[in-house]
Amino acid sequence: MTDTGFTRTSLAPVGDERFVSLRRPLELSAFGMNLILLAPGQRGRIHDHERQEEVYLVWDGVLTLIVEGEAHDLARGELARVGPGVRRQLVNLGPGSCSIVALGGTPGAHGGRDGLAWESWDDAGPARPPQEVPMPGDLPASELRS
Repeated sequence: MTDTGFTRTSLAPVGDERFVSLRRPLELSAFGMNLILLAPGQRGRIHDHERQEEVYLVWDGVLTLIVEGEAHDLARGELARVGPGVRRQLVNLGPGSCSIVALGGTPGAHGGRDGLAWESWDDAGPARPPQEVPMPGDLPASELRS
C-alpha cells in the first residue's frame, strides 16, 4: 500500500462474495469499511466488538438489524450505529437483495479485527473469534417478507 493521497473504488459486488473489503482498495488506515451483500434469507453471525463501534448504511433493500435480540428494520438510505460490547446480527428478510456499507472504527487508529461471535442468541458459552463460528443457515422462505 502506498499513500497517494487519493484512491477510489466502487460499490460493485465481486462475484458471489457476501463480504467485500473497501478498506484495502481505498487504502484506509483509520477505520474499516466493507460492502455486505445479503440475498433474501441470508444473515450474518451474531457478533460484537470489544472496542470498535460500527455504522451500517443501507445502500439498497431493507436490513433487519437485530441488536441484543431486538429487531430494527432499516430502509435504503438509513443508518444505525452499534457501540462496542453490544451484540448484533444483520438479516435480510427480503423480499429483494440488501446491500449495506459497514464502517467500523475505534478511538485513535483503526485497531483491526476485535470481533467476537456466538452461534445463537441463546448461546451462553464464551464468545469466539468470528472465523471460528460457522455462518448461520439461510432463513426458510416462510420467515421472509413477501
